[in-house]
Parts: sequence; C-alpha cells; structure tokens
Amino acid sequence: MVEFTLPKNSKVVEGNFFPSKENLNDPKKLKIYRWDPEKNNNPRIDTYEIDKKKCGPMVLDALVKIKNEIDTTLTFRRSCREGVCGSCAMNIDGVNTLACLKPINDIKNDIKIFPLPHMRVVKDLVPDLSKSYKQLEFIEPWLEKNQKDNLDEKTKEKKQSIKDREKLDGKWECVLCFCCSTSCPSYWWNSDEYLGPAVLLQASRWIDDSRDDKRKERLQKINHSMKLYRCHSIMNCTQSCPKGLNPAKAIADIKKAIVTEL
Repeated sequence: MVEFTLPKNSKVVEGNFFPSKENLNDPKKLKIYRWDPEKNNNPRIDTYEIDKKKCGPMVLDALVKIKNEIDTTLTFRRSCREGVCGSCAMNIDGVNTLACLKPINDIKNDIKIFPLPHMRVVKDLVPDLSKSYKQLEFIEPWLEKNQKDNLDEKTKEKKQSIKDREKLDGKWECVLCFCCSTSCPSYWWNSDEYLGPAVLLQASRWIDDSRDDKRKERLQKINHSMKLYRCHSIMNCTQSCPKGLNPAKAIADIKKAIVTEL
C-alpha cells in the first residue's frame, strides 16, 4: 500500500483561538486557514468567535467583522459584496463559493474556510490567479471582426438579433471567480495545459456571439487534446458555480461544434 505524506513545512497545524470579548447572544466559530509567506511557519487554522446577532448575514460579513474588530492581519479579497465581482471566492464548508453569497445560517457547525484548492497561496485566503488569467488571455475574450464588416451607418454598431443574444445567456453572467476550475480534478492535475471550466465557458461565450467573425478560428485554437479534452464531464464545475451556471454544458457545446463545423 502506497502512503503519501506532506512535507513537514506544508502540514496544517492548530493555530490561535480568538475568543469574543463581548457577551455572546448567538455564538458562532470560524476556523480559518492562515499562512504568511514572510514567516517561516507552517500554515495553521485560527479559530475566531463572533456573535451572529452583531454581524451581517453572510460569511463575508463575518470575515470583515473579524478583520475590523478582532484580527487585522487576516487577508482576503473582496469588493462588491453582491456576487458580481467574483473577488471573495474561497472554499467554505468544503465547497467552493463566494463568501458574499454564502449565508452563515446555512452552516450548522463551525464554519471552515480555506483558499481555493490546488492553487498557489499568496497569503491566507488569497490564491494566485495569474495562471488562470493567462489562460483567459489565450482565448482572446473580446470581439474579433473583419475589416469589411457592414456596420450600421448611424450607430456604427454591428447589431445582434434577440434570438442570437439569447444564445449567450448562461455564459455572459460568469464573474470569473474560478470556483468551477478549482473544483475540477482535471484542472488540479493538468492546469499547465488544460484551460479549465471557467476559461472554456468564456471561450464558448465568444464562440457563440453572432457579432464575432472568428468563430472557426476560435474553435481551431482550442481543438487540442489537453486544452479542451481533459474535461470528462464529472459536473463538479456545475455543482460549485455560485452563479448557477453550467460550464460542463458549455464545454460539451464546444466539442459538438468542433465535430460538426471543422
């Protein structure tokens, strides 16, 4: 039997406990992954105690409360607080999601929070997304058009019918939080080459845009055994998407288009 063990400096250890300094009417504990690259210490799990009655309803509200009132060294990304920017993506209670969309009351026991899995950690709950953004750049997420396009003379626009616009539903809503990609085992093991669910969903969005004139070229560019075909449709990406999108279907649509059009 083969046994795998982490290097000693990678093993997560028990961290500090921060008890609440106020009387608790409705106590809740958060167990949060902590790691500081400037210190030569193992990653640890710190435990924080808060009062839900004095906190907003979402996990992000609890994190902000901890940072503002208990431990200012806690590091995480956040911005819109409305599920639009995708900044606060993290693993909460074993599921990749957005902290601003995850209600505290949905979690019965202690809230366990980790950074997105299988990504290099910058600090605490902040993952390094540079590789994912390079992959996004590879698919050229912008409209490509021929110089001889006939644009509307008044508006200088390339118009799109309502029917063609509807083909983009379920794709344009992606906020690039990468919850889906970091839920995918194929992406864990092949992220150097496999584009992953998030980027392929974006690719599908531009492939299906009727205003784009490079549909065939886009399909040819990702028609690759590693870039596209590492997807085995296990649906982890669809289950984890906090916006309720279906990256697995978008990937299947790309494969179908390649078979029928190239």
